[in-house]
Amino acid sequence: MSMFGAVVAFLSAIILILRNVPVAYGMMCGAFIGALLGGASVDEAVRLMMDGAKEMIPSILRILAAGVLAGVLMQSGAALAIAEKLVRACGEKYALFALCCTAMVLTACGIFIDVAIMTIAPVALVIAQRLFISRFAILLALIGGGKAGNIISPNPNTIAAAEAFHVPLSSLMMAGIVPACIGLFVTYNIAKRWSVDSTQKVEVEIVQKETPSWTKAIVAPVVAMTLLLLRPLFSIHIDPLIALPAGALVGVVAMKKTNELNDFLRVGMEKISGVIFMLIGTGALAGVIANSSLHDSFMQTLQSFGFSSYTIAPLAGALLSGITASTTAGTAVASHIFSGALIEAGVSPLAGAAMVHAGATMLDHLPHGSFFHVTAASVHMSTKERLKLLPYETAIGLTIAVTCTIIFVMFS
Repeated sequence: MSMFGAVVAFLSAIILILRNVPVAYGMMCGAFIGALLGGASVDEAVRLMMDGAKEMIPSILRILAAGVLAGVLMQSGAALAIAEKLVRACGEKYALFALCCTAMVLTACGIFIDVAIMTIAPVALVIAQRLFISRFAILLALIGGGKAGNIISPNPNTIAAAEAFHVPLSSLMMAGIVPACIGLFVTYNIAKRWSVDSTQKVEVEIVQKETPSWTKAIVAPVVAMTLLLLRPLFSIHIDPLIALPAGALVGVVAMKKTNELNDFLRVGMEKISGVIFMLIGTGALAGVIANSSLHDSFMQTLQSFGFSSYTIAPLAGALLSGITASTTAGTAVASHIFSGALIEAGVSPLAGAAMVHAGATMLDHLPHGSFFHVTAASVHMSTKERLKLLPYETAIGLTIAVTCTIIFVMFS
């Protein structure tokens, strides 16, 4: 297919998404229009889209498995119990640092970043009220911590990158540990600057919820992570399709909530369904673009300006996450389009996956995505107030991406 068709597919999808068409439909429509204008017949256009969507099936199955763990942690109260324990352990003096760490830990455990922030937000607002900390500071702490945890988690974005580059999920999670820690440090230091902004004070009602003990709450994520880490530590391969639900089931038994398992599964399915539909659209668009020379031309153009392949990887993730305002969609599209070209250019699969994934944290918070609005609502913040956070969120994502790139350039 001609490169013109791929460009049209790409731009059509962008325009539709920016006009608030659901991401999955926007990508499917863009793919179909681009394929036709690129010289494909209707049947060929459908085949390219179907082939691209088929490549997403392994990711979708593993993301369904991740939904089991997420549902258990959210609906059982385990996530809130872990959050409260971490905040109490750090004490009031380090309350902002505790919020950063809590968001990072919950996201790293497999909870989606927006859900993790919504889970912690009530606790964070109570702390803000008691210690006179601004909403600006607590939300930035939660977002930065969530971004850091997102690159070391078994979440849909990590799974999509691992599948596209054919690397073990556990290896990709471990590759993000140092960038995540640096991102956490930068988040805390930025948030501290805004902690005494009196214009952002808020009063909240304290609502008590029943939660399991934290020792029982951590069983599910600990078991899941342990099973995933058996591969890099002892060469015992347990697929995320098995490890994530297994951890969730052991956690349910530990919390003595087996009679509520169906409720947990329903919640997990509801939270994951939007991601799955989005990935089907992502696959359709990637199937069309991947069958053109667009990615090769893009890389050659950047290389002619002096950009190395190790710079192009995070830029691709950042570009696509900015267009879709989603870490998952940005990572999935960039990974499937650029994985082959990056590997051919000499970038190792693990390095490519890690850098694309890290780059996708740079612009996933833009206002045309749901994350922007969900996080604003979690701390009762207006759109105008929420916009002030964008430069600082971008700086945190940039820190994560640059750190990841430097590490792989040094050890390549």
